[in-house]
Amino acid sequence: MRLQTRFNLALAAISVAAFGLSVLVTYRVLLHNAKDEVLRNAALMMETALAVRSYTVEEIKPHLEPMLEKEFLPQTVPAYSAVETFNRLQKKYPEYSYREAALNPTNPRDLSNGWESDIIREFRQGKAKELVGQRQSLTGSSLYIARPIRITNPACLACHSTPEAAPASLRARYGDKNGFGWQHDEVIGAQIVTIPMDLAERNAMRAFWAFAGVLGAVFVLIFILVNVMLARLVIGPLRRIAHVSDEISKGNLEIAEFEERGAEEIRQLEASFNRMRRSIEKAMRIVHSAKGGGSPR
Repeated sequence: MRLQTRFNLALAAISVAAFGLSVLVTYRVLLHNAKDEVLRNAALMMETALAVRSYTVEEIKPHLEPMLEKEFLPQTVPAYSAVETFNRLQKKYPEYSYREAALNPTNPRDLSNGWESDIIREFRQGKAKELVGQRQSLTGSSLYIARPIRITNPACLACHSTPEAAPASLRARYGDKNGFGWQHDEVIGAQIVTIPMDLAERNAMRAFWAFAGVLGAVFVLIFILVNVMLARLVIGPLRRIAHVSDEISKGNLEIAEFEERGAEEIRQLEASFNRMRRSIEKAMRIVHSAKGGGSPR
């Protein structure tokens, strides 16, 4: 097998291994970054919901409380304000959602579905302050962040302990069957933000294929350049040396000497062949003189 062929096989094996490792690491990093981006957006949505809740309690509810005896106004409920705010956002971005799901809500629209109920039960069984997960839906893959809704303020029980203790306006609007029986320090629901993963993953894959294409082109270019340099700096001089050596072995001493150029190792090799050639010429002259002949041609 030729030297250049062996070198190319070794270089190709190293290049394929390096390319494979590079694209694998890049693939994982890009997907990880995509997930982190979605998590940051979800966390921002969660904090926005908390800000809306806080604003409702501090700025809206005090002005509307005098009206609650005549008519219950859901706008005074922090959860209602947060959900309504994101419902308007969802009209433009239907894949994004914010829910304040409960197992026994006052407002029927807040009743938890199957997977939301599982999250609430998990909060009830443990002490987790936040759950992060990924799920598949009809619209594709989504990532969610959930935080427990815990009754920490005893004032909340004024409306949710028993129907008799609740304001008449509340019972008139929602009835006396749901949203009661809550206990202090009990997890009654969960705030759940859901954000689609598909867009972030598609962007990550576009970046991945662009990187893989550029990296592949770079490896091919390096392979070609290395072969060109190998042919000019190593293979070419070695072939010239081999040709001259073959001619000398046939007795052709008229062939020109090497110019001793190129890389240091090649120059040293050419210099050695030149010295060997001169030694052979001297030896042939001595042998020819000893036989009484003239100078060898």
